[in-house]
Amino acid sequence: MTPRFDVAVIGGGIVGLAQAWMAARRNLRVVLLERSSAAEGASVRNFGMIWPVGQPAGELLSIALRSRALWQELHAQQAVPVAECGSIHLAHHPDELAVHEEFCSRQSHPVRMLSAREVESRTPLANPAGLLGGMHSPLELRVDPRTASARIAAWLRDTRGLECHFRTSIIGVDNGTLHAADGRTWNADRIIVCSGSDLQTLYPETFARSGLQLCKLQMLKSVSQPVAAGPAPHLASGLTLRHYAAFRDCAALTAVEARVAEQSPDLDRYGIHVMASQFPGGEVILGDSHEYGDAITPFDKTLIDELILRECRKVFRLDDWSIAERWHGIYAKHSDLPVYEAQAADGTHIFVGTGGAGMTMSFGLADRAWQRWCGEA
Repeated sequence: MTPRFDVAVIGGGIVGLAQAWMAARRNLRVVLLERSSAAEGASVRNFGMIWPVGQPAGELLSIALRSRALWQELHAQQAVPVAECGSIHLAHHPDELAVHEEFCSRQSHPVRMLSAREVESRTPLANPAGLLGGMHSPLELRVDPRTASARIAAWLRDTRGLECHFRTSIIGVDNGTLHAADGRTWNADRIIVCSGSDLQTLYPETFARSGLQLCKLQMLKSVSQPVAAGPAPHLASGLTLRHYAAFRDCAALTAVEARVAEQSPDLDRYGIHVMASQFPGGEVILGDSHEYGDAITPFDKTLIDELILRECRKVFRLDDWSIAERWHGIYAKHSDLPVYEAQAADGTHIFVGTGGAGMTMSFGLADRAWQRWCGEA
């Protein structure tokens, strides 16, 4: 007999887990189906940053803050460790400092300026050479991306009755019935596809007309460094101002973009903006780059790693720049939407394409979707 559920979620990454959790919070019976033995896509290949400061004021920042509160709830429930580390945007050029000051003056985010000395007192990882100051935000959180998804799935199973089936490839959906490659089937009143960058496997026509684009990033992890007391703040260089929508309307950003384009065009070519996140064991995740569409190949570029490390050395200070690990990730991104939603012909709801903000936005986006579906105020 085919088991029946209120909700079936395809995909065990952070987006799928967010959908499963929000459904379970509404006392629905949920099954989660993941083709791998554990999440191994973009959900585990990132900085572990929950990064509200990068979202523009208004609806998107509100969604990010809702996600932040839900991450804190997971920590309080001992589902997954979440560190309230905050972040510092470093300024090593006057034009970067001008963007920070303009952004702070808007009072749209709870940020404030720090002197160079104040930055150095908060983190030993900031390179003091040429440091002009920084912008501090208290909002950011850190999780271990390599373990968070598995821990959340286990917690949902143990506390919310989530039924999880890993190593389960769904090859078709037909009138509320999900078909796995091994012949098993499940029925569900609502089916949600959260398959990340692999939407084209089940719904190639939907993917083709979705406006989604694949993005590849390259990242590195250092060997262990000395660890200061307390959670180390996330660090972002001035290059990061070019990447996040929160800073897009700052008039001073034009000067930053012009300088980078003139002095280092390869940084624009490969979408490089450097950030650093130090974990309790001392290792520091560094990155990253952005290649889109046809530029993506299975082969990582040594040049990109070299450019990332070159820029990291300018703004960060490590005792040992030896690299312990290198990897790449691929995610789907929509140019205009924080997440792509569509209703397939078989009634299945598609929910993919959170871009590089999946850890920051997924819980809030899923909660918003369920509020809409359930007619909640």
